[in-house]
Amino acid sequence: MYFYNSIMTSFNIFLSLSNMMFMSTLSLGVVMAISAPSWFMAWVGLELNLMSFIPIILTMNNRYSSEAALKYFLIQALGSSFIIFSGSLMLMSSNMSFFMILSALLLKLGAAPFHFWFPQIMEGLTWPRLIILMTIQKIAPLSLILLLMTFQQTYTMVVGSAILSAIVGSIMGINQTSLRKIMAFSSINHMAWMLAAAILSENMMFMYFLFYCCISSSVALIFHNHQAFYISNLIDKKEPSSVSNFTVFAALFSLGGLPPFTGFIPKWFIIQELNNFNMFILFTVLLSCALITLYFYLRIAIPFLTFSSPKFKSSLTIYFNKMSHTSSPLIIFMNVFGLMIPSLFMII
Repeated sequence: MYFYNSIMTSFNIFLSLSNMMFMSTLSLGVVMAISAPSWFMAWVGLELNLMSFIPIILTMNNRYSSEAALKYFLIQALGSSFIIFSGSLMLMSSNMSFFMILSALLLKLGAAPFHFWFPQIMEGLTWPRLIILMTIQKIAPLSLILLLMTFQQTYTMVVGSAILSAIVGSIMGINQTSLRKIMAFSSINHMAWMLAAAILSENMMFMYFLFYCCISSSVALIFHNHQAFYISNLIDKKEPSSVSNFTVFAALFSLGGLPPFTGFIPKWFIIQELNNFNMFILFTVLLSCALITLYFYLRIAIPFLTFSSPKFKSSLTIYFNKMSHTSSPLIIFMNVFGLMIPSLFMII
């Protein structure tokens, strides 16, 4: 038994070290792609990123990880082949080559209408790997899309993808009970806002992406701490009045963009800019779909309100006594500090 435990400990250490190595090459691939002087070098960076993420997906604890890794590899390889094929099309038709490159980047992002693979792969991942897919893996394709935004053909296609992503992400997430699929369709909906921000300016897009990464990661970490994969897993029957319920509530409402939580701030800036540029169709679609997505966040968050009344004060005392041993204060701060931002602007 001691020998077996020693082997398993050594194996776990090896896995953690190999994951650190793959995370380093994954980050290197992102840096290569966004700083590449040519599309060929950008393709090399994307491939390095892909080949580093595949081993990270493969875990012994999840029997669906092999299927998710294979699907992810095939989809990303298809997108990479589009990029290579578009190079030969540049010799014949510049319009067609831009269409192919943008289609490949939207496919790699999981944006509509190329979103079909994203929820399936998310369903096969553990929460830490799901965070990587929702955040780091979007940096390179989004940065490359920004390079194409100077062309009119790209502009029209990005607007169309933003509208479709908003609609698909909101409607398809309504009847889901799987938290990973809800996060997948939420990510698709947020992708619509990121594409809209990319149309406006580079700074606007990176500002929204930064807020999105912080909020979505905090929600996924909460689900990971609860070991929750379905809505029913979230209700803690042993301690229904725990202040951790407020953590879930604040994080979900912030992800939904409900004022005055943090997630509302970047959406507010984008709405103002869309109004200034008279982009009323995109403006209307984004706002309407944001209301729909708020519904399935409410479905998850409402139980945490209704179960936290009678013992709230006593649990608050216990909570702050234990706060040094938990990540909840940081998560609450990230999702509630948006309350202070409008006040700062009024003072300035």
